[in-house]
Amino acid sequence: MSKLQVGIIGIGRIGRVHAQSICNYVHDAVVKTVADPFMTKETAIWLENLGIKNTTKDYHDIISDPEIAAVLICSSTDTHSGISIEAIRAGKHVFCEKPVDHDISKIEKVRAALSDSPVKYQVGFNRRFDHNFSAMHEAIVAGKIGKTEIVKITSRDPAPPGIDYVKVSGGMFLDMTIHDFDMVRFLTGSEVEEVYVQSAVLVDPAIGAAGDVDTAVVTMKLSNGAVAVIDNSRRSAYGYDQRAEVFGSKGMLAVGNDTLSSCSFAGENGVTSEKPMYFFLERYMQAYAKEITAFMDAVVHDTPTPVNLVDGLNAVLIGKAAALSVKEHRPVRISEIG
Repeated sequence: MSKLQVGIIGIGRIGRVHAQSICNYVHDAVVKTVADPFMTKETAIWLENLGIKNTTKDYHDIISDPEIAAVLICSSTDTHSGISIEAIRAGKHVFCEKPVDHDISKIEKVRAALSDSPVKYQVGFNRRFDHNFSAMHEAIVAGKIGKTEIVKITSRDPAPPGIDYVKVSGGMFLDMTIHDFDMVRFLTGSEVEEVYVQSAVLVDPAIGAAGDVDTAVVTMKLSNGAVAVIDNSRRSAYGYDQRAEVFGSKGMLAVGNDTLSSCSFAGENGVTSEKPMYFFLERYMQAYAKEITAFMDAVVHDTPTPVNLVDGLNAVLIGKAAALSVKEHRPVRISEIG
């Protein structure tokens, strides 16, 4: 069987991650062309060293190429929905990085384009494919903890992003916490009905000046009766802190941080072990490879994608509700957001 030919639109940090994943780990696909309006000679050389020879500054070269069956949209968020619609209309299968858009009406336009199209569409929530969280999900589905009652997620970045990024990110809830909102839905198999947020600016005053927050505790009521709590910080002195706990009627499941090794040292002054991995690329590189493999499998075998547009839409709705909760200092029901 010939390999599926793929185009990547956007070759910033996440585009590079996916290019490496496909070239090194995904066996059923090959990257034919990479497009980026800011393509440089250095980036083209880096891609060629991966085995990707075709580069362009115009993503339409990918959309119009009849040999390319699928596209990965890794460009800036403000371009995601528009390029998605162009690709869908051209009959290309689409993998789109989160969020599909900050504007709900634009996500609905993507849904309308998909309604009468046979193409596959997957949204990039890579944490579902992390070996820890996928094992937790499998145990929950298998009924090991009985009825899910409480979900607790900790998600803390090692350092805040630059202020220029903060200003265009859509805010912490649509940039960072959106992954945690998706994890709540993924782990519980239930929808969030109501959100309440307590937040602050404790890390960098410039983040507050830009209209955002950098520290938050989010509580949620779910349709299955469970409650969920997420705590976020843009700064964690000890590294990338990613933990989860799911408590149920028959027991509890817990996921801790990944470290470079499980080696610990015990001495007269105490016991020490390694800090969590410092950055998300270290923690989740294999998860990125698995999510792209899952997307390619859906295309090749004509099966549903594991993370679809509705998943992408619902996470944005929760993020919008969280932002409104901060603004109005009250619980917000998801049904209020539209």
